[in-house]
Amino acid sequence: MNNGKKKHTAIILAAGKGKRMGTTTPKQYLLLEGKPLLYYSLKIFEDYEGIDQVILVVGKGEIDFCKTNIIDQFSFQKITQVIEGGNERWESVYQALQNIQATDIVWIHDAARPFLDRELLKRCQAESEWCRAFTTAVPVKDTIKQVKENKEVIQTLERKFLWQVQTPQVFDFDLLYFAYQKFLEEKDEVKSQVTDDAMLIEQWTDQNVKIIMGDYRNIKITTKEDLGLA
Repeated sequence: MNNGKKKHTAIILAAGKGKRMGTTTPKQYLLLEGKPLLYYSLKIFEDYEGIDQVILVVGKGEIDFCKTNIIDQFSFQKITQVIEGGNERWESVYQALQNIQATDIVWIHDAARPFLDRELLKRCQAESEWCRAFTTAVPVKDTIKQVKENKEVIQTLERKFLWQVQTPQVFDFDLLYFAYQKFLEEKDEVKSQVTDDAMLIEQWTDQNVKIIMGDYRNIKITTKEDLGLA
């Protein structure tokens, strides 16, 4: 494929409702410096030569809106498909995996993280040459305590072993698709506990997941306070 060169596909997840933002407009379409938040994630992958194609996953009924107001308006060329996601993150990723046209490596990124830079993408691409499953992350700076439901402290966790996970998360396509097939056999209560794709690799395959250094600036926009900081 591609004369031996691996084909890389970025999946941009923009199907969330953004309820914690407290706005009627989904957060991925809120303006940041005059452009929709979603624009910035798409732009970095559009400009990065290591990515061959982009699949954009949006909310129900948003495909035409995105094509007109995002893809056409900003002349994105690498977006090969715009598809509707599901109610849960894992459903959106699985929809994208089923629609990918022949790829080797998949990068999964949250549209709500607009501050990627080329250096982080270059680190990811270099890692993908030999590692089948990894996620970007940064060491936690604060003391983390595990608590009971009544908020009583169980223990203080050792900080040097704790990392705050980010996206992109990068996987061998066949490995991730296999993990999803095993995961889909589980009961609904198990599925509701999955918060990222690395968890699927950890729990439903024998493959170890590695962490590579992310970027503290690669924040996720979740609340109005985050948008103000951005």
